[in-house]
Amino acid sequence: MIESDIIKKRILVIGSNGMLGQRITEFYNKSDNVELMCVSVEENSFIPEVQYKQLDISQKDQVKQVILNFFPDVIINTAAFTNVDRSETERETAWKINVGGVENIALYSWTIDAHLIHFSTDYIFDGKNGPYTEEDKPNPIGYYGRTKLASENSIRVSGTRYTIVRSNVLYGPSKYGRPDFVKWVINSLQNGEKIRIVTDQIGNPTYIDDLVDAMDKIIEFKKEGLYNIGGREMISRFDFTLRIAKYFSLDEKLIVPILTKELNQQAVRPLKSGLITIKAETEIGFKPHTIEETFSLMQKGMK
Repeated sequence: MIESDIIKKRILVIGSNGMLGQRITEFYNKSDNVELMCVSVEENSFIPEVQYKQLDISQKDQVKQVILNFFPDVIINTAAFTNVDRSETERETAWKINVGGVENIALYSWTIDAHLIHFSTDYIFDGKNGPYTEEDKPNPIGYYGRTKLASENSIRVSGTRYTIVRSNVLYGPSKYGRPDFVKWVINSLQNGEKIRIVTDQIGNPTYIDDLVDAMDKIIEFKKEGLYNIGGREMISRFDFTLRIAKYFSLDEKLIVPILTKELNQQAVRPLKSGLITIKAETEIGFKPHTIEETFSLMQKGMK
């Protein structure tokens, strides 16, 4: 038996109870070649039968203990304060988690020479001239976007080996926690509820399992730097919702078109956004599913 068959890759998933963290955990939990450690802020793991510890990433000593004790080859950080509106009013908390927490992770990732995979967002852009490449200059218009950009910058200067993965509008299967956008639309329309959906927010919604596959390729090929990962179609949130209703044979008349400003949200949203994924397609063979293919995969999982 060759050496690579004996030595398992040690992977630490931070934020394993979140939507993305759950899918990453399930993905690597099936692998015979991975020794997996999962951490989240909750007391217990949502995914049963995994090695798990509670962790608040804003607490430096806790981060140090987890990383130095497990000594991972790869650290995958999905933990973040993601409530865009609350980020405006709870700025200290948003900064403490999204920036301070990431600084802690990057420091101890550097200490043990681990490869840090960190997830970021298209909210680091102003949404005036999207879709965006990896080379476009960020200009966040909300506090959430500012914290996410600051976290990217803290990783860049940390000295650790890193890959920053930007995505937008995540959807797809997750067993625990609040439903994703697609499931929320399906549930609302099945219950006969009218839903107000914006026509002026444009992006390329990211199917969560496509994102996990791309991340696994980044780890496999040891790619570092910055990668955009998103769906293959640029589409408004309203048109995306119509596609959901049509595919699942639900009443499109319940979908009410509105403009973002009518929602009176606390945080300003980037409108013309989305991420160009040519770099990932070229360098790691990224091939996202079509929107209808993702709905089919989700439908099979619902049965």
